[in-house]
Amino acid sequence: MSLLTPIKPARKPRIGLYSIGLEAYWPQFPGLRERLTEYGSHLEKKMSQHGVVYNFGLVDSEGKGRQAGEWFNEKNVDLVFCHVATYSTSSTVLPVHQFCSKPVIVLNLQPTARINYARSTTGEWLAHCVACPVPEISNAFNRAGIRFRVINGLLGLDYTPAISLTDEVTQDRPEAIKALREIEEWIKAAGVVRTLRHARFGFLGNTYSGMLDMYSDFAMLQAQLGLHVEVLEMCDLDRFLKEVTQEEIEAKLEEVEEMFEISGDSPSDPIAKKPTREQLEWSAKVAVAQEKLVRAYDLDALTYYYHGQDGNEYEKLQAGFIVGHSLLTARGIPCSGEGDMKTAIGMKICDILGTGGSFSEIVVVDYEDETILLGHDGPFHIAIASEKPILRGMGLYHGKKGTGVSVEAKVKRGSITTLNVTQTGDGKLALIASEGQATNGEIMQIGNTQTHVKFDLHPDDYMEKWFAEAPTHHCAIAVGNQAAQFKKVAELLQLRHVTLCKNK
Repeated sequence: MSLLTPIKPARKPRIGLYSIGLEAYWPQFPGLRERLTEYGSHLEKKMSQHGVVYNFGLVDSEGKGRQAGEWFNEKNVDLVFCHVATYSTSSTVLPVHQFCSKPVIVLNLQPTARINYARSTTGEWLAHCVACPVPEISNAFNRAGIRFRVINGLLGLDYTPAISLTDEVTQDRPEAIKALREIEEWIKAAGVVRTLRHARFGFLGNTYSGMLDMYSDFAMLQAQLGLHVEVLEMCDLDRFLKEVTQEEIEAKLEEVEEMFEISGDSPSDPIAKKPTREQLEWSAKVAVAQEKLVRAYDLDALTYYYHGQDGNEYEKLQAGFIVGHSLLTARGIPCSGEGDMKTAIGMKICDILGTGGSFSEIVVVDYEDETILLGHDGPFHIAIASEKPILRGMGLYHGKKGTGVSVEAKVKRGSITTLNVTQTGDGKLALIASEGQATNGEIMQIGNTQTHVKFDLHPDDYMEKWFAEAPTHHCAIAVGNQAAQFKKVAELLQLRHVTLCKNK
C-alpha cells in the first residue's frame, strides 16, 4: 500500500442522464430513435469514467418525463444531464425537473461539425438539429424557477454510425474537447457535494484566540454544506496516545523517514535545528495516535489547535502535531491548524478533486520577483511537494506554546490555484479562487512551508482585489488551473464565488 493511499476515498457522484426526442418522429423516420439512443450510450460511457451513471434513455413524452424524474429520485442522483438528441417540446422536459429537483445541465452537443447538405434527408437533419429546442427549454426552466446550465459543442464520437450521411468523427475537435472537459468538471463538482454531505469533520481543541475571521457556527456549516462537525477534546487524543506501542512507533518512523528529509541545523535561524531522535520518536508516536483518532471517529478532515498552562501534558502533545497531520493530509484527511474549519473545508474540496490542498497564508511579498510567498508552519500536503519535504526541529513555534518538529517545503513548480473559503456578513459561505504560477524562488530555512506564487497582476494590485473580498487569512493551494472547477463546485453548493486571477 502506498503511503499516499487515501484512508477514506472520496464518494463517487451519482449522475442522472436522459436523452430527449419527439414521440411523433419514430414511425416517420425509421432508425432515428435507435441512432439517438446510441448517442446517449456514448455519453454514458464517457461519464462513467468519473461517476456512477444512471441512464434513463429516451424521454419523448410528458408522461415519460414524469417517470424519469421519479426514477432519478429513486436512484438518489446528485446531478442530471439532459442530452438534447433532437427536437423535443419543452413540456416533455420540464416534468423531469419538477419531480427531481437536483441541478440540471443541458447538453447541446451536435454529432457532426458540418451536415452533408447535398445528401441530407429530413431524418438526417433531425439527428443533428439539437440546438433547435434549447431556447425553448431554457425559457421553460426560467419561468418554472429551475436553475440550469448549458454545455454547447460537439458530441465527440470516434466513429461514424452506419446510418449517418456525414462525417461524425469529432473527438479531436476543440468544440468536443471543451465540452467533454466541462462535463467532467460538473461530475467532479457533484462528487465534492456528495462527499461533503456525508463528511465528518473533527474540531480538536479550539480556534486560535482572537482570530475572528476563522470563527464559524457549526450549525451554519452543516446547513450550507451538509457536513457534520465532531467536537473533540485533547483527552480523546491522549486516550489513543496511551495505547501506542513501540512497534507502532517504529513503523511510523519508517513512514516519516521515507516521506521526509531530516534536516541539519538551519544555517540562518537559531531556533530551527536538526530534529533530535527524541523529537522524531515523539512526533511518530503522536502521529500513530492521530491516525487512531481519525479512524475511531470516522473523520474525513480535521482542524485543531490547543493552548493551555505552561508545561502541561497536552501542550507537549500538541507540539508533536505537524508531522502526523501532514501524513494524514497526504492520505485524504486534510488537517488545518489554528482551528480554521473553513480552510479545512477548502483543503477537502481540493483533495476530493485530486489537486492537493495545502494549508497556507501570506508569508511575505517579494517585490523584486513580484511574487507572494504562501505557506505556514504546517501541515503540508506532501503529494504536491516540489521535492522531498524537510523536517526541522523547532525550539519554539512562533505565537504558540511548545517545541517540536515542523515541515519545510514548497509546492511543485507550475500552475496552481488558491482556494479561500470565507464567510460574509450575512453568514453565507463564499469561495475565492485565484490561478497563478508556483515558481522556484528561494525560501527561508526556518521550518515553514513557503511557495513563491506569481499572479497575473502586480502583488499590490492582486492583494487589493483579494482583501476587498474579505477573505479569511488562510487559504488552500491546489495544483493546476482549477478556477473553473471551483466555480462549478460553488454553483452546486449554491455558494457565492469569485475568481480573482486566471492563468493565460
